[in-house]
Amino acid sequence: MTNPAPTDDVPIGGESIRLGQFLKFAGLLDSGGDVKEAIVNGYVTVNGEVDLRRGRQLKLGDVVSFGGRTVRVCP
Repeated sequence: MTNPAPTDDVPIGGESIRLGQFLKFAGLLDSGGDVKEAIVNGYVTVNGEVDLRRGRQLKLGDVVSFGGRTVRVCP
């Protein structure tokens, strides 16, 4: 049995952040074009479910996964 990848905490310095911004801020993707493509193609999950909205507001505690990495939104 394989262990799931660890979840890294990423402090955002506020209460919320948009999904597209967070993917770049957390270092999961480098550019807005890459973010758009990954989200539109369903490669990004939020709290275990695919989310196709770049503008989705993430709250503290939300968990985002992409490309084998998992990160949590923290204060």
